[in-house]
Amino acid sequence: MTRMSIVIPAHDEGPLVRIGLERMLADADPGEFEVVVVANGCTDDTADQARRVDGVTVVEIGRASKILALNAGDAAARAFPRAYIDGDVSISTATLRALATALDETTAPRAAAPRLRVDTARASRPVRAYYRVWAVSDYRSDGHVGSGVYAVNAAGRARWDAFPDVIADDRFVQQRFEPAERRSLDGEEFVVAASKDMRTHIRRGVRIERGNRELPSAAQLAAHEPARRRYARLLGRVAVRPALWLCLPFYIYGFAAAKIGARGGSAVTWSRDDSLRETVRA
Repeated sequence: MTRMSIVIPAHDEGPLVRIGLERMLADADPGEFEVVVVANGCTDDTADQARRVDGVTVVEIGRASKILALNAGDAAARAFPRAYIDGDVSISTATLRALATALDETTAPRAAAPRLRVDTARASRPVRAYYRVWAVSDYRSDGHVGSGVYAVNAAGRARWDAFPDVIADDRFVQQRFEPAERRSLDGEEFVVAASKDMRTHIRRGVRIERGNRELPSAAQLAAHEPARRRYARLLGRVAVRPALWLCLPFYIYGFAAAKIGARGGSAVTWSRDDSLRETVRA
């Protein structure tokens, strides 16, 4: 029996998508997971790379759009719970099983995700310093859903119809659930690679911030705690960790630069660091 459907939007991921699929299905039983990769607007061999992995269904659409890919994946997928996973994420079979189990525990609407771990091995020193402070922020607290992986049960997916045309799909989904309806899985993680340098990191941060700001208030059902309280808690945690004091300026710079950059008047566009994809392809 299929334990969970997995929808993976993929745009010009090349061999990286195959590597991710092989890892997530390495210990899976035949048919345990229904995996739908939606190659959207690809100009490379993403679709062919995904087809090389047994048990994976590949859907191709002509336009490069994550939202169109998510909706196309939903149309092709059949099972619940249902996970939505970015094409550059690394996640294990065991974590997928834990995610499915957590969402099967109740028929009430639920969203869940493993803990996020950012791999800074390829990143510059400023970016590594940024993430050392980020690691103690409220962003890492219980109830965060998104940043590359989120999953819902059938009742949770009924909270919205098609994915709306927004950049921040993960933020949209998270805010369809009150904090008590979200679960972060302790002991389980998924991994994403940090940007290689601060300039690329800030560019990505601007895209995320603008994507969050474009969400209509009606789409954000969960209440927001005042930002000043979150900042005060973070400074308190850093204050009792002397090893982080020299890292704090890099965090403030990266955080503030993204906030300021997001105030520009240009349109919201997708931005990512392609250096990892280029390295894998080479």
